[in-house]
Amino acid sequence: MEKIQGAVIKERGVKFAIVIVKPHLLLSQTDSQTTAQAFEPYFPAMPIVLMAQDALGKPSYWGRKDIIRFLSKVPFEKIQWVEYTFDM
Repeated sequence: MEKIQGAVIKERGVKFAIVIVKPHLLLSQTDSQTTAQAFEPYFPAMPIVLMAQDALGKPSYWGRKDIIRFLSKVPFEKIQWVEYTFDM
């Protein structure tokens, strides 16, 4: 079983997934891309956005720029976070 913390959101006709990851995965473009690709089987046909929080709880996002712009205006606590469980 694989457990993933995240959210699936539909906004302006775009359905996308946000996955919570460890902050070091957002430090490198290559690591971010590889990590996002690893989640594609869990969220097929959806853009993947990665989210990590710093020590103070401030979120940082990686993914499509239009989605990141949207998320920058959404209070973190308003996102309905869910624990997804997938059979491996």
